[in-house]
Amino acid sequence: MAEVASLVHAAADGDRAAWDALVDRYNGLVWSVARSHRLSTVDASDVVQTTWLRLVEHLGRLQDPERVGAWLATTARRECLRTLRHSARMVAVEDPPEQVTEPQLDAALLVEERDRALWQAFGGLSERCQALLRLLVADPPPSYDEVSVALDMPVGSIGPTRQRCLDRLRGLAEGEGVTTSDTSGGS
Repeated sequence: MAEVASLVHAAADGDRAAWDALVDRYNGLVWSVARSHRLSTVDASDVVQTTWLRLVEHLGRLQDPERVGAWLATTARRECLRTLRHSARMVAVEDPPEQVTEPQLDAALLVEERDRALWQAFGGLSERCQALLRLLVADPPPSYDEVSVALDMPVGSIGPTRQRCLDRLRGLAEGEGVTTSDTSGGS
C-alpha cells in the first residue's frame, strides 16, 4: 500500500508516469463499477471519465492515498447513481454482425447460441449477484476491500456470496441447456 500512496503523491506533484500507473492499475475497477450499474456504453464512459476527473480535482487532498482504489470505487458508484437519477436509460443497440465464412458459420452459431443462453441465465440472477460477478471479473481484479466499498458489502461476505451466485448461475445455465463446462471458462 505504500507503493500506491507514493504513486498518488507523485501524480499529485505532476509525475505523468505515476498518473499512468494509477490509471493502469485502477481503470478496470472503475469500468467494472460502471458496468455493474448496467449503464449504456456512453453513460458508463462518462462515469469513468468523471471519476478520473474527480481524482484529478482531489488528488492532493486524499486523506488515505493508499486507499485510492476504494476512493475511486466509491466515486464511480456515486457517479453511476447520479447518472441513473438524472438521465433516461438508453437501449443499447448491437453492432451489425461481421461477415463469417461458411466453415466458420457452424462454430460461430454454436458459440453465439451458448453465449445467448449463458447471458439469459445471467439475467436471471439478482442485481446484486450480477454486480458482484461483473466486478470480480475486472482486469486487473479489484481487491476485496475495493469490492466491499463499490458494492457496500462486508468483505467477509464477498466469497460466500460469490459462490452462491455462481451456483445459482450454474443452475440457471443448466436449465437453459448450457453445460457446466461451458460456464466455467472463456467468453
